[in-house]
Formats: sequence, structure tokens, C-alpha cells
Amino acid sequence: MKPSTFRRLMNLWPPFLFTGIHVTAISGDWRQLRVELRERPWNRNYVRTHFGGSLFAMTDPMWMLLLMHTLGNDYYVWDKAAEIEFVKPGKGVVKAEFRLDDADLAEIRAATAGGGKYLHWFPVEVTDAQGDVVARVRKQLYVRLKPKARQA
Repeated sequence: MKPSTFRRLMNLWPPFLFTGIHVTAISGDWRQLRVELRERPWNRNYVRTHFGGSLFAMTDPMWMLLLMHTLGNDYYVWDKAAEIEFVKPGKGVVKAEFRLDDADLAEIRAATAGGGKYLHWFPVEVTDAQGDVVARVRKQLYVRLKPKARQA
């Protein structure tokens, strides 16, 4: 699937569509993605700032999706764990930018070459319009080379 088609489908996915989450860009090589959370009356908490669950949801599947498409069908890629640290109240439009770099990809490929599982932490910051950090999120992904690819 082309990244542009995938982006449109993600934006129509009900958990994103109805919470104000919008994927604004995916690079052609699947190594960069930007997502925004637009403030809506239904995604604010009691004190009228972004609901923490929405801040987490905007980052939740992104590392897994980028890594799956970048590594290809020879790998299992699953979410394993996550952490979120709320730094300051979020208001207005907040965004997160994800970038897979060559060093992480090389480390993952080397660690899984023998068929063993590998756990890797990916960090991302959610920032507001002024560039201030609203939340820090870390996702741990499970990666393993599929058996058929190990035998090749």
C-alpha cells in the first residue's frame, strides 16, 4: 500500500476520526510520520486540556506501523510495552514526529539475524504549537525474523 493511501485510511479510522487525531504526513520510504491531535470538546478532560488517553492514542500504533513497513514481511513486529510522562497541559493542536534512523534499523536487523527476539524502545515527544513538550512517550517493540526468512 502506498503511504499516501495509508495516511488517508488512518484518518478515516474511527478511533482517530472521532478523537481529532490526524496523520498529516508519511514519507515515501515509511521512515517518517507526523501526527496531530486537534482539540475538540469531546477530547478534553475535566480541566479543559487534552485528555491523556488521546495524547497516548495519537502515538500508539505509529512506531509499529513504520517499522513493519520499513522492515517488510520477513519480520514479526508487535507492541510490547509503553510509557507516557505528562509534562505540561496540552491545549490547541499538538503534534508528534516519528523518524526511523539507519542506526536503529541496523541494530534491529543485526539483533534479529539469528532468529531471536529483540526488544527495542522508541521515544517520541508530543509538542504544542509553541514547541513546548506536552508529553514524552516511549514504546517498546518486539521484533523477530520470521522462520521462513531465517532459513533463506
